[in-house]
Amino acid sequence: HHNFIGYKFLSSSSSTWESGAGSISLPLTSLRSNYTFRIFRWTESEVNPQIHDQDHNPLPGTKHLLAESETVGFELGRGPEQIHLALAGREGEMRVMFVAEDPEERQVRYGEKEGEWEGDVAVARVGRYEREDMCHAPANESVGWRDPGWIFDAVMSGLKGGVKYYYQVGSESKGWSTTRSFVSWDKSSNETIAFLFGDMGTATPYLTFSRTQDESISTIKWILRDLEALGDKPTFISHIGDISYARGYSWLWDEFFNLIEPVASKVPYHVCIGNHEYDWPSQPWKPDWANSIYGTDGGGECGVPYSLRFNMPGNSSEPTGAHAPATRNLYYSFDMGPVHFVYMSTETNFLQGSSQYDFLKHDLESVDRMKTPFVVVQGHRPMYTTSFESRDAPLREKMLEHLEPLFVKNNVNLALWGHVHRYERFCPLKNFTCGSMGQKGKDWEALPVHVVIGMAGQDWQPTWEPRPDHPHDPVYPQPKRSLYRTGEFGYTRLIATKEKLTLSFVGNHDGEVHDMVEILASGQVLNGGDDNNGKVGAVHKVDDVTRYSFSHYVWGGSVLVLGGFVGYVLGFVSHARRQIATERGWTSLKTEER
Repeated sequence: HHNFIGYKFLSSSSSTWESGAGSISLPLTSLRSNYTFRIFRWTESEVNPQIHDQDHNPLPGTKHLLAESETVGFELGRGPEQIHLALAGREGEMRVMFVAEDPEERQVRYGEKEGEWEGDVAVARVGRYEREDMCHAPANESVGWRDPGWIFDAVMSGLKGGVKYYYQVGSESKGWSTTRSFVSWDKSSNETIAFLFGDMGTATPYLTFSRTQDESISTIKWILRDLEALGDKPTFISHIGDISYARGYSWLWDEFFNLIEPVASKVPYHVCIGNHEYDWPSQPWKPDWANSIYGTDGGGECGVPYSLRFNMPGNSSEPTGAHAPATRNLYYSFDMGPVHFVYMSTETNFLQGSSQYDFLKHDLESVDRMKTPFVVVQGHRPMYTTSFESRDAPLREKMLEHLEPLFVKNNVNLALWGHVHRYERFCPLKNFTCGSMGQKGKDWEALPVHVVIGMAGQDWQPTWEPRPDHPHDPVYPQPKRSLYRTGEFGYTRLIATKEKLTLSFVGNHDGEVHDMVEILASGQVLNGGDDNNGKVGAVHKVDDVTRYSFSHYVWGGSVLVLGGFVGYVLGFVSHARRQIATERGWTSLKTEER
C-alpha cells in the first residue's frame, strides 16, 4: 500500500466526503500497466513527522484500508505515446522518439500529404533501461521505480527543406498514433525562431513524494499559442536542464512527456542536462571544490532516463563509473538559420583539458560568422546570477576562469542559463564589468549577454543577494550589471535574421512580452543598456509572432485540457461510511470501520 504514486485528500477534494459518497475527476496517463484506487482512513495520532514529502508535509498513512477499486486499464491498439521530435544533425532528416508497451517492431510513416505515405517508412530502433541501471534511491527502490516501457527512435530522411510533413508512428499490428505534422529544417533559411527556457518540470492532479510544477501548464499553453500563430515556419524548443524533476520517481517522466507532446510532436525539442537529471553521491567527476555542489539532486537516476529518452545531435558521452550506461546528450551544437547554437554540461567536467572543453573550443573557433553571424551558448548552472546562490559559488568561479575567456575571445553573443528559477538579463559582460554599448559617442565592445531563463515552472526561489555588510537584512539592491530581473514565470522567444537577433521574455500571467534585448550581427547590443533605448512597449512591432487572435488562445488551451497529463491516485478519508464500500466495483474491507 505504501508504494503508491500519488494521493488526494478526499476531505479537500470532494464536498460530500463526510457522507461516505462523492466524486473526483482524475485524468490518467498511460503507464503501460493497470491502475487501482484505494481509500484509507488516517487519524491525526498516526501522523509520523519523520515520513514527509518534499514540502515537509506528512505522507498519508496506509494502515487502515477501507475500500479498493477494480483495476482500470487502457485499451490496446491506441498506438505509441510520448511522441517528440529532435533535429538529427544532418540536412534532410528529423528524429522522432516515442514509447510503447512492448519491443515489437514499430515504424514511422511520413509524407507531404496526410494519409498518403508514398512508401516513406523508417523502422525505429528500440531500447530501454532497467531498475538495476539506476544508481541510488529512490530511483532503484520499489517506491520510485516503475516500468518505463520501450523507447523507440526513428529518423525520417530525404526531407525537403522548409516543407510541412505529416507522420504517424506505430505498426499495423499494434496500432498507429494519430497523424502529426512538422515543418522540416531549412538549412538555407535566413530566419531563426526558437523558444527557450529551463527548469520547467511537469504537473500532476495529485500530491506525490516530490513537488510538481503547476506553472509548467501555462508555459506550454503560451508556447502552443505562439506555434499556432507561426503557421508553417520552422522553429524549435530548447529546454536547458532540470527537465521533468522526476528525481527518481519514474512515472513523472511519463507525465512530463504527456505534457509536452502537443508541442514536442510539432517542433524539435532540444535539451541539455541539469543537476536534477544527473547528480548522485558517487558521480565520477566530483573535485574537492565541488563537494557542496554535486549531491543527490538526481534522485539516483544518474542521467539514465535523460540519456535514453532523448537523442540529441553529436555523440558526446561520459561513463558513469558504475553499472549504469554512459551518460549521453552532454554537449553538442547545430546551425539553425543565421544562429549557431551550442549546448554544454555544467554537471560534468568542463575545465581546460577535458573532452568537453576541447569540444567547446574547437566548435566556437570553427563557426563561420558569414553563414551564422550569431552564436548562442546554453547550459544549466549560470555563470552569472544575482540570486543568493552561495553553494554554487565555487562552480561559477571555475566557469569564469575556464569558459568566460573562451566565450569572449570567440564573440559569443548570448549565454543562456537555467538552475535559478527566475528571469534575469545582464549587460554585455566580462568579469562582472559591463562593456561599452557605443552610447554617448563611446566605442562599443562585443561581449556576451548573459540571461538566466530558469523560470518555466519550478517555483522554489531563493532570495536575491543581500548587501555584503548586512547579509541578514531583507534588502536586495540590484547591481548595475543586472538590467532586468523578475520572479515571474514564463519563457523566452528568440527571433533572428542575418542582421539582428531579438530575445524576448514572455510572462505566463498574461502571455505578453515584459523584457527584450536586441543584438546586431556585428555584436553590438542595441538596447537594454544604461539608457534603456529598447522600450518593452515597442516589442510588439518586432514581428508577426506577437499578433494573436482570440481563437489561437482558446484552441491552445483546449488542446492541453483534452490532451491530459496525469496519472495514478491513492485517496484517504478521516471517516467513511459503509455505503462507499458497497458501491458497484468496490470490494468491502473491514466493514466495522466508520
